[in-house]
Amino acid sequence: MARVSLTPPRTLLLRVMERYSRRTYGKVLDPGKALAHNPRVLWSDLRFEQSVAKWNRLDPDLKALAVLASAASIGCSWCMDFGYWENAERGMDRRKLHDVPVWRESDAYTPLERDVMEYAEAVTATPPAVGDDLAGRLRARLGEPAFVELTAMVAVENLRSRINAALDLTSQGFKDSCDLPDAGPAAAAAATTD
Repeated sequence: MARVSLTPPRTLLLRVMERYSRRTYGKVLDPGKALAHNPRVLWSDLRFEQSVAKWNRLDPDLKALAVLASAASIGCSWCMDFGYWENAERGMDRRKLHDVPVWRESDAYTPLERDVMEYAEAVTATPPAVGDDLAGRLRARLGEPAFVELTAMVAVENLRSRINAALDLTSQGFKDSCDLPDAGPAAAAAATTD
């Protein structure tokens, strides 16, 4: 159960956020309801997320893998759930999304994707444990603008995941809405190759 009520005081900002959230995501996001207890925090978060959404120097799939690897390291089930749904909806390989928590054992990833997830975990560690070799490989492959964006995205996800985990916000069932119903081994195999 969340550590704050998910029924905050009704304000104009909350009503606007709820309307946007329902229209965009099909439901009101629990982090928004939690932050609405402090309208200035909610307003700042909404403006910040709008700005982050405009960053475009890093490949969207690499960005997703970095964000999910960071969320998995922190243990934010809400972020894992929403991140899976958000990226499956835009067409990302579901196997890659599913395997993020066990990416080291999975054969779903390219060497660059593995470096991105390793980097995300290293940046997320407290204190950060980024090695020069890994950073150098990524900077050479991505270029400095995308490398900076990768680093910033991991930091942004740390903010999100740590707030959500500390407030005990858990999965809202987003992933369930994009998974195929279990119809046996053939359906499971088809779902992994989407």
